[in-house]
Amino acid sequence: MKFIKAKIPGVYVIELEKREDERGFLARTFCENEFKEAGLNTRWPQSNITFTKRKGTIRGMHFQAEPKPEIKLLRCFSGAIYDVLVDIRKDSPFFGKWESFELSAENRLSLYIPGGIAHGFQCLVDNCELYYNMSEFYYPELARGIRWNDPEVGIKWVIAEPYLSERDKNLPLLSELKK
Repeated sequence: MKFIKAKIPGVYVIELEKREDERGFLARTFCENEFKEAGLNTRWPQSNITFTKRKGTIRGMHFQAEPKPEIKLLRCFSGAIYDVLVDIRKDSPFFGKWESFELSAENRLSLYIPGGIAHGFQCLVDNCELYYNMSEFYYPELARGIRWNDPEVGIKWVIAEPYLSERDKNLPLLSELKK
C-alpha cells in the first residue's frame, strides 16, 4: 500500500499495490503492520456499508463529536463518488478548509480520515456503495454534522441541485460549531 498525505493534516489517500497475473490481481487493503509504521490507527471495532441509489445524492457532512470521535477508513466498491472532507478541529490551521477526492470502484483508492473531520460525498453515478471501517462504535447522541452548502466553507459540489435527506439539509453552519 502507498500512503499519500493529503493537504488536510492526518488525511491519507491509500493506493493499492497490486500483484497481477493473467487471472487478475491481489492487493491488500489493510495491513496492521503497515498502518502502524505509518502512524495510523489499526483498531476497527465497527464496519458499515452505505448504498445510495441516485446520482447527485449528497450524504453529509457528518462526524462524531468528542469524547468519541471516529477515525474512518473507506472505499467505494461500486460506482463513483466525489468525497469531501472539512477540517473542524478548532486548533487546526486548516479549520474550516475542505478537500475533495474522487473514489471509485475503478480507481480502488481508500481514504483514511482522522477524528475531527466532517465527511460527506456526492454520488457521481447511480448505485454507489461504500465500505467504512470505524475506530469507534456509533453513539447517536454524539452524531453531528455541518451544512453541505455552508457559504463559509464554500464546497464546490460537482452536480448542481443535489438530492439530500431532510436531516442533511438542516444541519448547522460551521459558525455554530465555533460557539
